[in-house]
Amino acid sequence: MMKKLAISAAFALAMAPIGAMAAGGGDQHIEDFAFSFEGPFGTFDRNQLQRGLQIYTEVCAACHGLKQVPIRTLSDEGGPQMPEDQIRVYAADNFEVFDPELDDFRPATPVDHFPANDSLGAPDLSLMAKARAGFHGPYGLGLNQMFRGMGGAEYIASILTGYTGEEKEEAGVILYENTAFPGGWLSMGPPLSDEQVEFADGHSNTVHHMAQDVSAFLMWAAEPKLMARKQAGFVGVLFLTFLSVLLYLTNKRIWAPIKGKKTD
Repeated sequence: MMKKLAISAAFALAMAPIGAMAAGGGDQHIEDFAFSFEGPFGTFDRNQLQRGLQIYTEVCAACHGLKQVPIRTLSDEGGPQMPEDQIRVYAADNFEVFDPELDDFRPATPVDHFPANDSLGAPDLSLMAKARAGFHGPYGLGLNQMFRGMGGAEYIASILTGYTGEEKEEAGVILYENTAFPGGWLSMGPPLSDEQVEFADGHSNTVHHMAQDVSAFLMWAAEPKLMARKQAGFVGVLFLTFLSVLLYLTNKRIWAPIKGKKTD
């Protein structure tokens, strides 16, 4: 019986990578980008999140919404940390929301959420990074996201940098070849191009760097409390370690008189 169980377990482990490749399209190439928030002690880079917000506003917002994210959270600790006065100006200058009391549209305020954008049927980006992180990287192992850092942000950045320049038409729709997309072709054209966005801090604005910046911002949008959860987890590990040592010493002290007795 034990022999059969061991053989079954070995077979399952051997087949796991094959199943993961089949689920991911087989020929997908997900690049392992180096993000500052990866690992148990990683944190979001405030400047990178601000650049990502700028890319989203100037490029992505034309087709994609961000309806689950309150605009006021742009000032939160661990996020873009924009001053409140800048957030008010940013919201009013870039977005309009429908107000039922006015029965009309008005400029957005910090208390509003980023508006949805359903005009082209493009997916909302609020939870995109978190949803894509659900498959735990291209190798199908949950621990990869901690040690290899391959998850939602890498998937989005790989999509943005994975266009080959090849196109084809199917059923009247233009498809674009992309090495990171399952199946290899998608209907969204390349959204980024070199020097498309100018940053105030003079940071590099190549497609590769902009893809990293906007992917980091979308990771924050999906997991705004990521840093707080990491901190709570670290404190929990320290507490459990201390408790384990205390229990071990207590156990030694309780049983020491009994274990120390010599039997005749």
